[in-house]
This record gives sequence, C-alpha cells and structure tokens, in this order.
Amino acid sequence: MTTIRIPDNNTAERKYIIDILFNEFLGLDHRIEIGSEEYEIVLPNKKKLTIKDTFFNRYPHELDYLKRENIPQSIKELDIFAASFFMLTRWEEHVNPIRDVHGRFPAVESLAYKEGFLGRPVVNEWLEDLKKKLSKLDDGLVFKSREFQWILTHDIDRVYKSTSLTKIGREFAGDLLKRKRPFYALKALYENFTAYLNLAKDPFDTYDYLMDISEKAGTISYFFLHTSASAKYDIANDEASMRYAVRKIRQRGHSIGYHPSYDAFNDYTLFVRDKERIERIVGQKLTFGRQHYLRFEVPITWQIWEDAGMEWDSTMGYADQAGFRCGVCYPFSVFNILTRKKLALKERPLIVMDGSFVDYQQDVTPDKMETNIKDLIQKVRRHNGEFVFLWHNSSFGGDWKKFERIYEKVLLG
Repeated sequence: MTTIRIPDNNTAERKYIIDILFNEFLGLDHRIEIGSEEYEIVLPNKKKLTIKDTFFNRYPHELDYLKRENIPQSIKELDIFAASFFMLTRWEEHVNPIRDVHGRFPAVESLAYKEGFLGRPVVNEWLEDLKKKLSKLDDGLVFKSREFQWILTHDIDRVYKSTSLTKIGREFAGDLLKRKRPFYALKALYENFTAYLNLAKDPFDTYDYLMDISEKAGTISYFFLHTSASAKYDIANDEASMRYAVRKIRQRGHSIGYHPSYDAFNDYTLFVRDKERIERIVGQKLTFGRQHYLRFEVPITWQIWEDAGMEWDSTMGYADQAGFRCGVCYPFSVFNILTRKKLALKERPLIVMDGSFVDYQQDVTPDKMETNIKDLIQKVRRHNGEFVFLWHNSSFGGDWKKFERIYEKVLLG
C-alpha cells in the first residue's frame, strides 16, 4: 500500500483531493499520515516522491483560502494537489461574484479561459505526468484501466413543439412581430400546424433519431425531462406528451433523467417538488440529470442534489464555451467547500453543448463547429475518458438546419 504524508492544516481538503486522484482516478490503495512539511508519497517498494506544498501552506486556518484575491494568477504555480482541487471543486466560482444575465459564472471569467487551457483536460494531463513519475520509482504499480465512453445526453426542455394552438400562435407572433422574420414565421406556422393536425411529424419528436445514433455508436441516450411553470424560462410540458415520449424511450432501453426548473439550482424545495411531479408522471425514481440553463451555484447546487438523493449530475460545462470546466474527463465525487465534506454525488462534467457554438459564437460555421468538437473528442480519447455531449431534441430544422447533421457526423464519422 502507498503511504501519503501531508501537512497538518486543511486536512479535509487535502484528504479529499488525494482520495480522488489516488483512489478514484488512479485506483491505488493508500493511507494518509499527517505531520510532514510537504506531500511525501511513499510507494510499496519504499521509494519516495516528494511534491512541494505550494498553496495550502499559505493558509494555515480552515477556509482562509476562500477569497477572490487568492485565485492563482497561473495554475503552473500550484502543486498537483492544490491545482486539481482548484479545478474539481470550482472554488474559484464561489469567490468570484461575476455572473451573466442568467446568474451563471461565465467561462470568460475563469482562469482556464484567461490562461488558454479551457480546451484541455489539464487534470488528466497532470495525472499522466504523476503516473510516469510513480511508475519510474516503482514499476510494479498497477493503475485503474479505463475505456473511452460516449455519454450522450439530451435536455428535453420542450417535449413536443406543437402541443396546442395557443403555443403555435404565440410562436408565430414572436417570429413575426418580435424577431421580424416573416418568411420564417410563415414556414414555422405551416410546420407546426401540420404537426398539430398529425399531418406531419412534430419537429421536436427526434427521439427515435437520437436513439438510432446512440445505438450505432454502441451506447444509449440519457434524456433529461423538464416541466415547471416557476419562471419564464421554464416550460410546463403536459403530462400526456411526457408519457408518450417516455414510452418511446423506455421501449428501446434508453434512460430517463431529471432536468430541474430554472430556479431550482439553489432552491431545495422547488427541486424536490418538480422532481416528485416528474417521477409521478413517468412512474420511476430519477437519480441523475442536469440543471436547466446550466444554472449552478458552488457548492449549493451540489448539496441540493446530494440531499435529494441524486447519484450524478452533469451540469458542469459552460454555456458560452465548450471545453473542460472542471479540467477533467473522468467522473468524480464532489466536495462541499463550505462544510468541508466529500459527497456521495458524482459529477460527470459536460464537455460540449450544442448551443455553446450556435447561440454564443457569431462567426461559427458548421465546419468550424465540427472541427472543434472532434478536437475535444480526440483529447478525451487520449485519456480514455467520458465524452459528455449535450444535444437538445429541438436542435434540428429551422435555425438549426445547417448544423443538424453535425451531431451524427462527429459521433459516426
């Protein structure tokens, strides 16, 4: 067994990140001893690797580090334990109050974006470097084996597009009067009305197509269901439509998850209320999913998910940029930086959301979008990680017409 000696301060934080790196990521049994000045890794053959403590030694009292001025200027100045803790716990987002119009921490405020490494799984890179150093000292070490996996997810904000004449009328008026798109308004009106009359397929009924692609890729799809009327950004999907969609998904052996309402990211009561309503409609317990609009508050949202009995979340990707918000492409147990406790909840970091390109990048082209996504896929493959991909059921046709084939192309080639 490997022994890891650590300094006698911020022990909860140090123990957490050592457990993630050595147990969950590397698969190495270890024990921790307290009392050294640096990190000392003593391997089974008694050889030792010392890693200088470059962060927590500056903050001997608990939680002293949680201040905006303590965000590092560069991740290179930190040891692997502090740097990985910084990326995985997202304490940077807790101490930086800047938010966008939806109350989200924007990618452009992150150190990863400013330093140009948001597009790299840096924790995985540091881990590979650590593995090499450990193996050089002890070639008998056996690390956890992994295989690349697709985690294909679909946030079902709106189950079907043409569920009522009222919705069709509102959409037509919005396209015509608010968005000033008369040709598109008439085209959408025709598509929606024919779908409403069952003369054509509803444009959001892409479930079979999405499941076809997943099955061809050798995996399943995770469909995250949403229904609420608590905020203007929520959609109160009707029960009949939800049950119909769920039957299609279940018949093919794919999975149903939870997509909490807009305001539920920091409201436990609302989170549980909507969850129980959807569970009643679909007739099953929901244990995984993603927050609506990717709204997230560190560490409050994670604690809500934990307290509600959820098993894994996949919100941790930026709305405005694709990439590695947590710096890693492996799932990991999360940490509440305020209670200083490791949670049972796992995070599966989101790497690509369809809208990050189309809705947030003015100069994006289908070719550019495809190239960027494929580049991120290759980086995840390099580390045998999970490529967590979000493509909405509604991201086909209309304004998405020129982008809709990208999903299939990047998954199937």
